[in-house]
Amino acid sequence: QLVESGGGSVQAGGSLRLSCAVSGYSISFLYMAWFRQIPGKGREGVANLGWDGTARYADSVQGRFTISRDNDNNTLYLVMNSLKPEGTAMYYCAVRKYTHPDPWAIASKYPSWGKGTQVTVSS
Repeated sequence: QLVESGGGSVQAGGSLRLSCAVSGYSISFLYMAWFRQIPGKGREGVANLGWDGTARYADSVQGRFTISRDNDNNTLYLVMNSLKPEGTAMYYCAVRKYTHPDPWAIASKYPSWGKGTQVTVSS
């Protein structure tokens, strides 16, 4: 089970930290990612983190967002700085076992998903 938290409303330029708590299995050797979705659109890959620590980011968030994991607490994080109004979306965490998703930003590459947490950025 994946449970996201940490969403909320923030003004442009502000920051939020999202968490994704995983239960039922260890995240130590998983490929994990954050996606976001606005109504009427498909899920957009935001960031991906391999079990070896390799991180990948969408161009739109590079330099502002940081993905990380705490294997001891079985939790994935996304720190979002300098938020923009176009960052308003439902944010989801996703998990894939065994093999690296290629390309990483395709939602169908991840079998397991949380229910999401809403982020709203006002101008």
